[in-house]
Amino acid sequence: MKQIRTLALLFVVGAMLSGCALTLPVSATSNPVGSKVGTATATGYLGVLFFNADASIRTAAKNGGITKISTVDIKQTSLLNIIVTYETTVTGE
Repeated sequence: MKQIRTLALLFVVGAMLSGCALTLPVSATSNPVGSKVGTATATGYLGVLFFNADASIRTAAKNGGITKISTVDIKQTSLLNIIVTYETTVTGE
């Protein structure tokens, strides 16, 4: 009985510490893929509380000094929806 409780506790702790990440392509243009890369990140708590967060395409392009966007990808990382991070990556010239 004690072994079952220990295994259940290990499972719960492991599930609480797990997270997942998903990267999706959002857009691609006919512009050639450039050498510049820009990123913008927003982190939220409890899935809804974002403070001074800006993960927009415009901010990512500005951070990379990009004027002609080639591709846009968005990565979402979640830790049990307690801490959620969105990262927008823009490539271009």
